[in-house]
Amino acid sequence: MSGEKREERAALKIGDVARLAGVTPRTIRYYEEIGLLPAPDAREPGAHRTYAPSDVERLTELTRLKHLLGVSLEGLKDLVAAEDDRAALRREWHEGVEDPVRRREIMETLDDHARRQLELARARRDEIAALEAELLERRARIRRRLRELDDKPATA
Repeated sequence: MSGEKREERAALKIGDVARLAGVTPRTIRYYEEIGLLPAPDAREPGAHRTYAPSDVERLTELTRLKHLLGVSLEGLKDLVAAEDDRAALRREWHEGVEDPVRRREIMETLDDHARRQLELARARRDEIAALEAELLERRARIRRRLRELDDKPATA
C-alpha cells in the first residue's frame, strides 16, 4: 500500500501542480511553509518535489475559498484547520462510535464547524450585497445627471 501511495505522489512535479491549480510554484511553497499544504515527502538533495492529485484538489479548494470568501491567509488557515478537524470527526463517526456521549460531542462539534462556515459565508454575502446597493445608487445618480444633461439645452 505504501508503494502505491509513493507512486501516486510521484506523479506530479510542482510546476504541474501549479499549472493545474492555477497558482505559482512560489504560492505552493509558501502554503507549505505556513501549513496550508502538507510538505511533500522527503526527497533526495536536488530531486524534484512530488505531489499527489489530492494535493492539487486541496490547493484548488484553498484557492477557491480564499477568492470566494475573501479571507486572509490566517482566516484560510483557520478554515483549513476546521475542515481537517471535521474530516477527522467524520472518519471517527464512520468507523463506528459506540459511546452516546462521544457521538453527541462529534455531532455538536460538526454543527459548530458548519455554523461558523455559514456565518463566514453570510458575512461575505452581506458585504457583497452592501457593495451592490452602493453601486446601484451610484449608477442611479449618474443616470439622473445624464437625464438632466439631456433636458438642458446645449450651450456652446
